[in-house]
Amino acid sequence: MQAINGIFYVIVLIMSVVVHEFAHGYTAYLLGDNTARLSGRLTLNPIKHLDLFGSIILPLLLVLSNAGFVIGWAKPVPYNPNNVRNGRKGTLLVAAAGIISNLIIAIFFGLLIRFAPSILGIPAYTSDPLLVNPFYTITTIIVIMNLVLALFNIIPIPPLDGSKILFSFIPTKYRYIENFLEKWGMFFLLFFIIFLWSSVSPIIFTVFSLITGIN
Repeated sequence: MQAINGIFYVIVLIMSVVVHEFAHGYTAYLLGDNTARLSGRLTLNPIKHLDLFGSIILPLLLVLSNAGFVIGWAKPVPYNPNNVRNGRKGTLLVAAAGIISNLIIAIFFGLLIRFAPSILGIPAYTSDPLLVNPFYTITTIIVIMNLVLALFNIIPIPPLDGSKILFSFIPTKYRYIENFLEKWGMFFLLFFIIFLWSSVSPIIFTVFSLITGIN
């Protein structure tokens, strides 16, 4: 990973996780919960959402170590599920909002890539790194980063959003499953990242190709 691309990845990551967390808070607000607004988190101001380690230190370490990928997170936006209308359905919508926001960003910029020559008059994409237009480099990073966030967060392991979506479907009598996953979630998540992520991540490039038309 080139240093300049790596730094841009970090910037895109920060803005993408900020939008992700804002989407959670705003959806909760629309469903009747003011917790995010009252805590000053219903904003797109990055400073309000940044987690020192997850938003800055870890991504920079991954860039400097040439890890080949960048991942991170922001401080979770607080919300009170007891204030959210529609019970479990409302909780599901709040959890899914962050994932959906990243998918919307990915689709928007992916379609810009696909139709850039006809809409923006930019030369068609070329795989030659010496000839590729910087527009494609920037938008590709945005699309891939948001697809990574969407795919990663949909994994049904606490504390990721996918677990909250899963729990909204589990009957109350099986609450022990939720308690078990929450207790050991970080261990399962580390196992997934170390041993399974490489098998799942190709989905990102398949979806990228479907959206952008770039193989």
